[in-house]
Amino acid sequence: MRTSPAAPDHQSRFGGSSKVNVLLLGTGGREHAIALKLRQSPRLGALHVQPDANAGLLAIGKPVDVPVSIREIYRLIQYCEKHEIGLVVIGPEQPLAEGYADRLASPTRLVFGPTAAGARLEADKAFAKDLMRAAALPTGEARVFTDADAACAAIEAMALGDERSTPLAGVLDRVDRIPSQRRAIDAMLRIGNAIISRTTFDAADMTVLRDLLGRSKDRGAPPSEAVIRDQAVLLAKFYATALPDLPVIKASGLAAGKGVIVPATIAEALDAIDRIMRKREFGDAGRTVVVEERLSGREVSVLAITDGSTILLLPPCQDHKRLKDGDVGPNTGGMGVFCPSDAIDDDLMARIERDILVPILDVMRREGIEYRGVLYAGLMLTHAGPKVLEFNCRFGDPECQPLMARLESDLLELLIATCVGRLADADVRWSSQSACCVVMAAHGYPGRPRSGDVISGLEDASAVPGVTVYHAGTSRDESGRILTRGGRVLGVTALGETSLAARERAYAACRMISFPGAQFRTDIGQPQGSNTGAVEPPVARFTSTRSTPPSRV
Repeated sequence: MRTSPAAPDHQSRFGGSSKVNVLLLGTGGREHAIALKLRQSPRLGALHVQPDANAGLLAIGKPVDVPVSIREIYRLIQYCEKHEIGLVVIGPEQPLAEGYADRLASPTRLVFGPTAAGARLEADKAFAKDLMRAAALPTGEARVFTDADAACAAIEAMALGDERSTPLAGVLDRVDRIPSQRRAIDAMLRIGNAIISRTTFDAADMTVLRDLLGRSKDRGAPPSEAVIRDQAVLLAKFYATALPDLPVIKASGLAAGKGVIVPATIAEALDAIDRIMRKREFGDAGRTVVVEERLSGREVSVLAITDGSTILLLPPCQDHKRLKDGDVGPNTGGMGVFCPSDAIDDDLMARIERDILVPILDVMRREGIEYRGVLYAGLMLTHAGPKVLEFNCRFGDPECQPLMARLESDLLELLIATCVGRLADADVRWSSQSACCVVMAAHGYPGRPRSGDVISGLEDASAVPGVTVYHAGTSRDESGRILTRGGRVLGVTALGETSLAARERAYAACRMISFPGAQFRTDIGQPQGSNTGAVEPPVARFTSTRSTPPSRV
């Protein structure tokens, strides 16, 4: 584990006004926003970026000429020594989880970001749930599974109280063991769906069912084929019926923001388990799943920076995870965000800090985990108060973009202060303006996004007053054209005197940008309950241009 970087030599080395060479790890929109803000610091020396970074990053930073891989981390260490890198800023969660911070920190080099042990708070949702319980945090009830059949059985058991669950109860009553129950239910569903769609079902499924249902002689005579057919249809219809209280299914590991599935039906919930655990759509992240209580309310993001003993709250943001307007469609890494969120006032912010952020840092400290960097809490504002959905160990993407747009003070000084344990002394100032970020995504996102489409209109969009176009999934071809490369392509971010003004500027810029198959939501920052966006939402009471004073943990 990395020892405290708040050593005296660090404070003396980085406490003056000398230039600092920075290595920024990460290739997306978050990193482009960080890089542009770092360039405003008079203390920035050379800015080094990954060689596979997006076109925006490569336009302002020097590409590293060694592999950026944990397997060859020694080469990156040598690069840092050769180029006198004084600060490494780690943007994404993957390198944090792999232990880059542990390996790159040295007596002459700071690293902004938690150690691998701290990054488990995001990289292992099952571990995070254990920590939440230990800290007595308000969060949804959850169960952890390493077996797909057991996870499916638990989901089905939750539905037994529904009056339409009689066919399911009949199977569970006659078949004892979970693997056998799974075979029987799957066979019954295939028969039921075939009958509903007026296709021929596999006779082998009926044979399996009659065998499994006929083994329990003490529970009466086995049902006839006609009864099985009728019950199979009822079961298939029940599994396709939307139910309000189904749990959320989460891959426990890192899945690039796509490992959380919110099913509407039992069939969708079981399909989520199949995709995550059996088909391994998210790789090793799906070895374990968390089946979690579904919470209702307004979802917000609260980010803080901490040096382990001091917490600096950042202005609250509201993200939009679903692909399409009205919060429908598949989950994504985030399709837009506005800041500050009108859902959180100063009193609620203080409650979140007291009841959520301070306790989780305390419990990590008791576990021997030194946490320095960004602590990101995804929250649901329920009728019972704020509850934790997840923790992340880095700036959110796209939350980082409006935060960097609104930050008026020196980001480099803030990151250094965090690393050397002097966050309480940091000067942090925010613009009084609101910010709105609209993500433009590639054709096929989030499933199979297309790359190589030419992007036009970037210069015109960037010329709109208050607008910054952050690159995410972009590249530059030999002729200098900017192309799409990846799912989320751009983060079009605007400042405005009001949230409505920021929103209008962001969308005006989006309309100037085009590429084949471009998709973006049209309701980012739209007032709650409005279909037109013509009404200004309530002014957030968390509006200080000076960040909330840092507090001690």
